[in-house]
This record gives sequence, structure tokens and C-alpha cells, in this order.
Amino acid sequence: MMEQIARHGLFDLSIKANGDLHIDAHHTVEDIGITIGQALKKALGDKKGVVRYGHAYVPLDEALSRVVLDLSGRPGFEFNVTFNRDKIGEFDVDLFYEFFQGLVNHAGVTLHIDNLKGRNAHHIAETIFKAFGRALRMAVALDQRALEQLPSTKGAL
Repeated sequence: MMEQIARHGLFDLSIKANGDLHIDAHHTVEDIGITIGQALKKALGDKKGVVRYGHAYVPLDEALSRVVLDLSGRPGFEFNVTFNRDKIGEFDVDLFYEFFQGLVNHAGVTLHIDNLKGRNAHHIAETIFKAFGRALRMAVALDQRALEQLPSTKGAL
């Protein structure tokens, strides 16, 4: 799923993680989300010139998901996704939430993820990660008309 974020977000992304996988994947997945969030926050700096908001709808066969985000500086997370099974292969679907919660908390973004349709758990997950990549790509893009401005009327993000 990290490849989906990278491909659809047009981000260079390389991850090497060691964790307590002999117990379960929870901490490793959460730590990857935290680390990506920290990297995103650092890369955005003061956020001058960025579009700030991003959104994407992504379909895959019967599944359709929507991701909307704001590089607000404030962590907020809504995850409206129901999977019809507990695991995709050996991966616990609850960990998708943990990944994004860690990312949101450490990047300081507001993120809404909604699965609108779908039966196949893998398709649902894939649409979420593709949509996240596309929405983030939109939000971090530079607005050529406002390169020296913060995208906020308050003067800070």
C-alpha cells in the first residue's frame, strides 16, 4: 500500500523498518505512519505556496473511496471504513487506522477517509491508499499564484 501512496502521490518513498513482528505488526505499522508524518511535516516547512487542501475519489472494481485532507497544522482524523473481514492475507485491517492516525498526529493534518462502496477488502484498502496519495499530491502542490503566501487568512499554519 505504501507503493500506492508513492505512485499516485508522485512521491519518492523508500521504507526500511524493523519491529517486533514476532508479536504482531501493530507497532511497526504505527511507527511507519508516525515516521512518514514527521517526514511530511519537515518537508513542508512553513507551507508557503502550497495548495493546502486535497481530495480524491478512487474506484477499483466495486469499491469507491474518498479522501479529503487539509495541511492545517492540526491533527484531526475521521476514518469511516468498514471491512467485511479482519485480515487481508496476514495483515490485520485495524492497522490501516493505526497507520493513518500516526501519520495525522505527527504531520499535523486533518484527514477524512470514507469508503463509499465496496465488498472486497483488498479493493477497499487499495482505493484508500491510492486516494490518499492523490489527495496529498494535490495538497502539497505549489500554487504558482501564491508562492510567497501561507494558504491561511490567520497568517500561520
